[in-house]
Amino acid sequence: MSELVFEVIQEADGGYTAEALGEAIFTQGDTWEELRANVLEATQAFYFDRPAPTGIRLRLVRDEVLSVA
Repeated sequence: MSELVFEVIQEADGGYTAEALGEAIFTQGDTWEELRANVLEATQAFYFDRPAPTGIRLRLVRDEVLSVA
C-alpha cells in the first residue's frame, strides 16, 4: 500500500477525529498538530507486524448546512 487516507472531521468543540478509509484505524486530537501525531502513532501500531503505507493523507471534511429562506 503506497498511501493511507484518513477522513478528518472537526468536531463542534474544536477537536478533530480521523478515520482511515479501508482500515480499522480511528484516532482523535484536540489540535491539528496533536491529531497528526496521533495518526502517525495509530498507523504505526496498526501495521506493527506488516508493511506500512509509504504515505498518509489527511482529508479534512467540512459539512455545512445552509438555510434557504
